[in-house]
Amino acid sequence: MNNIPAAARAVGLTGGIGSGKSTVAALLVAHGAALVDTDAIAHSLTAPFGPAMPALRQRFGEEVAGADGALDRARMRQLVFADAKAKQALEKILHPMIGDEAMRQATLAHARGAVVVFDVPLLTAASPWRHRCERILVVDCSAQTQVQRVMARSGWSSDQVERVIAQQASREARRAIADAVIFNDGLTPEALAEELASLWAIWAMG
Repeated sequence: MNNIPAAARAVGLTGGIGSGKSTVAALLVAHGAALVDTDAIAHSLTAPFGPAMPALRQRFGEEVAGADGALDRARMRQLVFADAKAKQALEKILHPMIGDEAMRQATLAHARGAVVVFDVPLLTAASPWRHRCERILVVDCSAQTQVQRVMARSGWSSDQVERVIAQQASREARRAIADAVIFNDGLTPEALAEELASLWAIWAMG
């Protein structure tokens, strides 16, 4: 995809849980994009004895670390759902570290001529990521579809899924900054791939 102009060298990809964003991310990689996945970076930072764990244990206590030294994500979800200040403290620790690693990966990808796709679940107009992306692609679907998909793949209750959705950016906030929206509700895998390919071809032509 070396014919993509400079204005499209950094694309922001976002969508709520269960929207199909990860599937779209994989399709973009198949088209030659370099994926910078902020969720994957967060997982690496909070892996067993990961670089973020000392600060997290100091702020939230030893109980946020599992027996393997990794972040107990279920425990952390309970904390941030119950306390907005805990959520802010978590973000204050993780977000700068995620940003640094994401930009390191992006720099390496740009150096080899790749288009960078920043996969950012919390991408909104107020997000600092908004200014790092020339174009924004939003993967959207109904809240009902989100709940059904996540329940089917994770075994969570509908209440658990709805609580996660409530913590994420709203559909309206995401769509407000979109240069393109893929409404992935009822699309077959083939139709989704076709729609993404058509969009990518347009963007590739500038």
